[in-house]
Amino acid sequence: MNSAILTIDDFSSKNTPAIVDYLKEKGIRPIFFATGQNVERNYEEAVYAVKQGMIVGNHSYSHPAFSSISVEACMEEIEKCEQVLDKLYQDSGVKRVYRPFRFPYGDKGGDNKAALQKYLKEQGFHKVDDRHIPYPWWKENGLDQDIDTFWTFDFVEYNIRPDSGFTKDSVWEKMHDTEPETGAALFGKDNRHILLLHAHDETEEMLPEYYKLFIEHLLENGVTFDEPKFQSSSMT
Repeated sequence: MNSAILTIDDFSSKNTPAIVDYLKEKGIRPIFFATGQNVERNYEEAVYAVKQGMIVGNHSYSHPAFSSISVEACMEEIEKCEQVLDKLYQDSGVKRVYRPFRFPYGDKGGDNKAALQKYLKEQGFHKVDDRHIPYPWWKENGLDQDIDTFWTFDFVEYNIRPDSGFTKDSVWEKMHDTEPETGAALFGKDNRHILLLHAHDETEEMLPEYYKLFIEHLLENGVTFDEPKFQSSSMT
């Protein structure tokens, strides 16, 4: 049986409530990773998601490539987003229990990686429990030890843009690639995944309800969705 945890980056967006309603209907609880700027731009949509029980993690304030800025600037990005998220939960009347983190672009900071992992641990960020991930490359790259949340499969549906030549069929092809250059094959025997979608209104304009199309295809192919579980970084 194939199972997955769903993560959705770049929260929040105008289409966030529709995504939330659909996922609740399907009994899927994702982790949304928020940029502080997007939460500020689409605040009511973010409040709606939190009130509906969604988990919202930190994805930096302005989504820079962390290897291109100083470690101090990286920490400022994280802390500024933390302030936005603390206010979001407070305004939503919901206790903030989990604090996962994902680096923008999966860029772990280059030469500053060790310092940033130490910082995330000291700040008490929560590590998504990834002990179910079976792929050798996951451990070979130290992803099982990192505090931040990486992924095993990215739909890259954000490439669906005017004149890009990247379409729904391109995503379909990626979903059925049995030997991907990066990550793991989506379908197979007893595959376990941390999936990555994005909350982008630009994609919604190009392909309405894109998230439904891809998730329905997963469900039709026997993928089940797990409730995210966490380890305190102090336990790792």
